[in-house]
Amino acid sequence: MLARFLIYTMLHLISLSLRHRYSLSVRLLVLLLLITTTAGACSTEGTHDEHSDEPQERNPQHIEPDTMLARRSTGGPAATIDFLGNPFLSDYRQSKKLDAYFARISTDFTLDADPVENIHRPAITDTIYTIRFGESVIELYAPTQTGDLLLQVADIRNAGIALRNNMKVGMSQPELMTKLKNFDVRILQTNSEIVATSVEGAPISLRFFLKNGKVNRIRYEGYVD
Repeated sequence: MLARFLIYTMLHLISLSLRHRYSLSVRLLVLLLLITTTAGACSTEGTHDEHSDEPQERNPQHIEPDTMLARRSTGGPAATIDFLGNPFLSDYRQSKKLDAYFARISTDFTLDADPVENIHRPAITDTIYTIRFGESVIELYAPTQTGDLLLQVADIRNAGIALRNNMKVGMSQPELMTKLKNFDVRILQTNSEIVATSVEGAPISLRFFLKNGKVNRIRYEGYVD
């Protein structure tokens, strides 16, 4: 009987020990799961907080191109030539066209084109255009390389063409003086002629010959290099 009691007691203790270990294992497992879940939640919140603390990148504003500026640039005013640079035309782009001179002549005219050697590069051939109407002559120099049309001489003896500001042969001396004062020129006056010259820069002159108080001839001598 004693032996059976001892065996039963030992088995009971072993059973209790196993249950205790199992319970302890379960508790440890539950505790581990709780720790893992809590750590994950903290990590998520920490990450969220870190992202919240970081400055958020603002969406870049969509900037439309300034097409109005482009239109202003391309459609802006044309370059203007000073009066003595070209007493017939003020628009630089127009001054490069023979048609612009033809449009100002109110009578029949002829046009001659003569080749001429470039003074700086003899191998290059430029052109001199001569427009004639009555006794009047306009001479234009056209450098091949630049495409310009430079007024170098004009000898106007009739009212077939007018200068800028409607200055022309036949106008009175007082009217001429009034119009000339609108331009930045140096004016020299005698009884027989009025001369407008450049204030500075290349030597250019525009001479108005007078007869009986009126302009009877206009001669322009430009500067072409």
